[in-house]
Amino acid sequence: MTKYIFVTGGVVSGLGKGITAASLGRLLKARGIRVAAQKLDPYINVDPGTMSPYQHGEVYVTEDGAETDLDLGHYERFIDEDLNRYSNLTTGKVYANVIARERQGGYLGSTVQTIPHITDEIKRFIYRVGEKTEAEVVITEIGGTIGDIESQPFIEAIRQVGLEAGRENALYIHVTLVPYLRASGEHKSKPTQHSVKELQGMGISPNIIVLRADEKIEDPTIFSKIAHFCNVKEDCVIENTTLPTLYEAPLMLEKAGLAAVVCRELGLKNPAPDLRDWEALVERIRHQTRRVRIGLIGKYVQLHDAYLSVAEALRHAGYAQDVKVEIEWIDSDLLSEENIGEKLAGLQGIIVPGGFGGRGIEGMILAAAYAREYHLPYFGICLGMQVAVIEFARNVAGLTGANSREFDENAPYRVIDFMPGQYEEIEKGGTLRLGRYPCLLAPDTVIAGCYGAAEISERHRHRYEFANEYREPLEKAGLCLSGLSPDGRLVETVEIPGEAFFVGVQFHPEFKSRPNRPHPLFLGFIRAALGMKKQEAGADGFVGKIHQDGH
Repeated sequence: MTKYIFVTGGVVSGLGKGITAASLGRLLKARGIRVAAQKLDPYINVDPGTMSPYQHGEVYVTEDGAETDLDLGHYERFIDEDLNRYSNLTTGKVYANVIARERQGGYLGSTVQTIPHITDEIKRFIYRVGEKTEAEVVITEIGGTIGDIESQPFIEAIRQVGLEAGRENALYIHVTLVPYLRASGEHKSKPTQHSVKELQGMGISPNIIVLRADEKIEDPTIFSKIAHFCNVKEDCVIENTTLPTLYEAPLMLEKAGLAAVVCRELGLKNPAPDLRDWEALVERIRHQTRRVRIGLIGKYVQLHDAYLSVAEALRHAGYAQDVKVEIEWIDSDLLSEENIGEKLAGLQGIIVPGGFGGRGIEGMILAAAYAREYHLPYFGICLGMQVAVIEFARNVAGLTGANSREFDENAPYRVIDFMPGQYEEIEKGGTLRLGRYPCLLAPDTVIAGCYGAAEISERHRHRYEFANEYREPLEKAGLCLSGLSPDGRLVETVEIPGEAFFVGVQFHPEFKSRPNRPHPLFLGFIRAALGMKKQEAGADGFVGKIHQDGH
């Protein structure tokens, strides 16, 4: 029978429940146990696809096209298993499903209520993951913090799963804060006690308590106190301190005994884990000897989680090459012709990731022009490819005023436009091109050299495409359309021939990068950046070049 592990959080949000769940998944997989992971989010949006990145960080896309919470990225990177649409559930999706079933007469005239109908829908989702993946263990993280009103149906549902599956098949892990008071020089256990009491009041007694702390908990009585007050075994109180890199978390939790305790409590086999690859990864991270400066130019840089997978993919590529990737977070909305030379000076590469809307676009276009003029490695992802096409159309192909329909519907040359068959009144939610699609790469191109393959498949999340009527003029001007959909209808990748790395891709390669298996495009980009000397080009020469060209 499938075993179920539920991870909840208390005291405050942002404690790292996702990293704890992902680390546990890695440790169990290292023991040969088949693992699946999922996230239950209490917000009423159907999915995070229409939410601002400032609200919820990046939107992570699965192979089958589900727009999900960013914690699923942690699960995939740590556990190295592709997740699917059954891996993320929101309150909005639950209520949408229940209401749709009620409208179809699916409840046979019953009064639809939170219990049992809402909780039953949540339980169906939890059980479905195990059925679809044939996992031995399903790890389910509950978003939010214990005590939140919106999370109560989820807590009730997982309480019921514990009863239905049986004590030997369900386990509850509660991640909670142990703050350190510098004035008294001690950690405090009272917030944890109150949080566990709140959870117990909802019918769940945690089996394991994970203590999050910024500093190592030196006082051993903290562990025994929490064990006695919260009614758990002493070795079931696990310390989880803040680490220099998040990829050290599985090794720390293994040393603390988390996976061994989980296996014991659930009656799972517990052979010695094979963590050699992970240990080697952490050693490489700890002993990086080189540095490379990459400018990440976007419109949401005030919240780094908005570009979480991109930043991690850059670091993965650095780990494989003994390089610490130093990311300069640059707000594209603040870039201008007058300051761009100063803002981008000293960079060894520029990456422009995805995004939506017109704010900050002209700054991204200036950055693409800077990279092209100074032969600086450039990597454009989704929106980053589109702005590179716009810049090339304006400043090389002579299509003055070229733009995307998204930013200027009246542009004289809409080189980026709706996907074929779409129209302007299209709804926003769930109507993007989402999930995995194949792409054929042109031979003897930079991108084909990175992949070492003629056909690839990558995950997409976008609505606008390279406009086909501008293929010929842009190719004549020197732009290489290096990747197309198998039917030839869609331009998937572009590059500028002769450059070490000037590549734009319509898809999101960052979602498939792993810490011990970096994505080939990020590897190629970092390799190209390592070949660049740090530039100190001033603004005057660059702006003068733009004005001389008349753009």
